[in-house]
Amino acid sequence: MPDAASRDHRLGVVAMLFAVAVLCVMDACMKQLAGHYPPMQVAALRGAVGLPLVLAWALATTGLGPLFRVHWPLHLLRGVLGVLFLSCFVAGLRDLPMSTAYAISFVGPLLVTAMAVPLLREHVGPRRWTAIVVGILGVLVVLRPGGEGVLARPGLLVLLGTVCYAASVVTVRMLAQRDSAQALVFWFLGMVAVGAGLLAWPEWVPLRAADAWLLAGVAVSGTLGQVALTHAFRLGEASLIAPLEYTALVWVVLLDVVLWGVLPDGMTWLGAAIIVVSGLYLMRRERVVRGQVAPVQDTVP
Repeated sequence: MPDAASRDHRLGVVAMLFAVAVLCVMDACMKQLAGHYPPMQVAALRGAVGLPLVLAWALATTGLGPLFRVHWPLHLLRGVLGVLFLSCFVAGLRDLPMSTAYAISFVGPLLVTAMAVPLLREHVGPRRWTAIVVGILGVLVVLRPGGEGVLARPGLLVLLGTVCYAASVVTVRMLAQRDSAQALVFWFLGMVAVGAGLLAWPEWVPLRAADAWLLAGVAVSGTLGQVALTHAFRLGEASLIAPLEYTALVWVVLLDVVLWGVLPDGMTWLGAAIIVVSGLYLMRRERVVRGQVAPVQDTVP
């Protein structure tokens, strides 16, 4: 049994590393698309091109039934948050290096923990609140208010998108106990495609044939990333898997250098380091707290 558990954890780590890498590729494709299409249209395309592959995934695993046995109000809320998240993130990503946008978005897990207090009635102790505050200070280092940073529309849009993303993750925590992973992904993409598509329709730009490979890249990498994420958290412990999300910084720096010839400056590196360290400490404290609570729960009849 220990050997099987160790093998599952290793497979979970590999799945998470793969998911992070391909999702970075997806974001690079969306950044390229954002140079030719409005952000809301890119968000709609993100949802639309991924739907057929996610539907195929559902058919091959759970079938269509679980897709319709869902908690609709929370799915609708998550769809609204998804439209805001993707459109804001794409709009900011269009004008920022990927490394800078990702450095700001790394505050997402910290915001999820903060939002879990009023929304999920979770208790967060002073050490974790300190990590959250320090992580937010790291975002300010990246944004550099009053300096020559990115405290302008692009940086603020990414930050707003990250807030919407964190709220969406909280809804996933509510939904994951009752709905399948396939339903979560399918309805998220479907609602984003419809909602963002309707909002983008008045300024819709005709698609160029030359961008077909970018759309295919978004569809394939986005679907592979979602499937890999699902398997990663199914096979490995969340406290082991979640910190691997920060490996995205390596990939986005490489993509920035190769595709756009830019490197993050020193303040971006410093802010990213503060946010990552805060996030890792927060995850460690959550693991410690769960370990302290579990024995007490086990004694309850």
